[in-house]
Amino acid sequence: MLLYFDLKTMSKSLFKSTSVVVSMTMISRVFGFIRDMVTAHFFGAAAQFDAFSVAFRIPNFMRRLFAEGSFSQAFVPVLSEYQKKKSEPEVRQFINAMSGTLGVVLLGVTMLGIIFAPWIIRLFAPGFETQGDRFDLAVTMLRINFPYLMLISLTAFSGAILNTYSRFWVAAFTPVFLNICMIAAAFWLSPQFTTPIIGLAWGVCIAGIIQLLFQLPFLKTLHMLPRPRINFRDPGVTRVLKLMVPALFGVSVGQVNLLVDTLFASLLMVGSVSWLYYSDRLMEFPLGVFGVAISTVILPHLSRHHATQSDQSFSLTIDWALRAVLLIGVPAAVVLAVMAGPMLSTLFQYGRFNAFDVIQASKSLSAFAIGITPFMLVKILSAGFYARQDLRTPVRIGVIAMIANMIFNVLLIWPLAHAGIAMATSLSALLNTGFLFYFLRQRGFYHPREGWRLFTVRLIAANVVLAAWLWLGAGDLQTWMTHHAMWRYGHLLFLLGSAVVIYFAALWLSGIRLHHLLMREQQPA
Repeated sequence: MLLYFDLKTMSKSLFKSTSVVVSMTMISRVFGFIRDMVTAHFFGAAAQFDAFSVAFRIPNFMRRLFAEGSFSQAFVPVLSEYQKKKSEPEVRQFINAMSGTLGVVLLGVTMLGIIFAPWIIRLFAPGFETQGDRFDLAVTMLRINFPYLMLISLTAFSGAILNTYSRFWVAAFTPVFLNICMIAAAFWLSPQFTTPIIGLAWGVCIAGIIQLLFQLPFLKTLHMLPRPRINFRDPGVTRVLKLMVPALFGVSVGQVNLLVDTLFASLLMVGSVSWLYYSDRLMEFPLGVFGVAISTVILPHLSRHHATQSDQSFSLTIDWALRAVLLIGVPAAVVLAVMAGPMLSTLFQYGRFNAFDVIQASKSLSAFAIGITPFMLVKILSAGFYARQDLRTPVRIGVIAMIANMIFNVLLIWPLAHAGIAMATSLSALLNTGFLFYFLRQRGFYHPREGWRLFTVRLIAANVVLAAWLWLGAGDLQTWMTHHAMWRYGHLLFLLGSAVVIYFAALWLSGIRLHHLLMREQQPA
C-alpha cells in the first residue's frame, strides 16, 4: 500500500511538472507561430530566406547538439548526483568550474565559427555557391549569428541547473524572447538595412543576450549563480566532458539529420530550404511543447532514481512518459498529416508566401508527420540511457540512424524532391526509436506495465475517429487557398477545436481515463 501511494505521488509530481513546462512552452510556440507568419509575410520562401534559414540553423543546430543535446544529457545526471550525495558548497564549486570551462570552450568555438564561416556554409549548403548571392549572404548572417551559439548555450546551462532544482518554467519560458526579438527585428530593424534579411540575423543575436540575462536572477535566488572558474581537472567537469564526447550523436541525431537535410535541399530548386523550414516549424510545435517537455521533466527524476538504485521507480517513470507521449504524439501526427495544406495556408499564405509555396511545403510537412511520434519517443528512450550514464548505446544507435538517413535521402530525393528529404528524416527516426526501445528492454532498464495491448487498441481507435473527422472537415485545399484570411482562421480553429473534443471523447468512450496515467503497483507485462 505504501508503494502504491509513493508511485501515485510520483506520477502526480511528474504530471504537474510536465503541465508547467507544457504551458510555458505553449506560450513560446504561439509566439513562434507569430514570428513565422511575420517572416513569411516579409521574406516568403525566396533566396534570401533560404540563406537566413541556413545561417540560423547552423548555430541553432550546434546549440541543440552541444548545449541541449550532449551537454545537458551529461550535465544533469552528474548535477543530480551531486545534489543527492554532496554538500551545497561542493555543488556550487562544481557549477562554478563547469560554467568557466564551458564558457571558454564556447568562446573558442564561436571565434572559429566566425573565422571559418565560408567553409561551414560550403559544407552544409554546397548548392549555394552556384545559385545567385545566397552564399555571400549566408556567410554574412552566419557570422552575425554565431555569437548566439555561445549565449544560448550558457542559457541552456543555466536552464539545466534550474530544471534540476525543479524550476522548470523559467527555462521553458525563455525562448519567448527569441521570438519577440525576431518579430521586432522584422518590423523595425530589417528596414534599416539595404538587405533587410540581415536585420533578422541581428535580432537573433540580441535575443541571445536577453535570454541569458533573464535566467540569472533565478539562479541567484537558488544561491547557484555561477562564479566562473576554468578548471578542466575538476572531478565533476571531467565526468561531464567524458560523458559529452559519446553523447554528441545520441539524443541529437535528429538535429544532425536536419542539417544533412539542409545540405541535400541546397542542391534542389530555390525555395526548397524554406519549404522544409516552414514545415519543420509546424512539426516542432508538438515536438517542442510535449516531447521536449516530458523528456526535460523525467531526466532529473530518472537520474535520481538511478542514483538511489530505485529500479522499479525508474522503469515506471519511463512507462508513464511513453504513454503520455503516445496520447499526444499520435494525434499530433494525424492532425499534421491530414491538415498540412490548410494549416500552412492559414498561417503563412500572405505577402510573399504564395499558393505554390503552400503546396510544396505541405508535401514535406505530410512526410515529417510520420516522424513526429518517433522523434518524441527518441527523447524519452534516450533519457533512460543518459540517466544511467550509459552513453555508448545511444551513440551507436544514433550513428546507424544518421547513416540510414543519408541513404534514405539519396534514394528518395530524386523521385520526391524536398518531400523525400523529410520522409528520409522520419524513417531514420523510426529506426532510431526501434533500436533504443529494444536495448532498454533487453538490458532490463524498462519493464512495461500491464495493459499496453488494450491501451494500444484504444489509442488506434480514437485516432481513426480523429482522422476521419479531419479528412471530412478539411475538404479541398484549393478552397482554403482562395478564401480570405478570416474564413481560413475561423474554419481552422473550428476544426482543431472540435478535433480536440472528438479525440478525447473517443478516448473516453474507448475506456481511457486520465487516472490511467497514474502509476500503480503492477507486475511487468
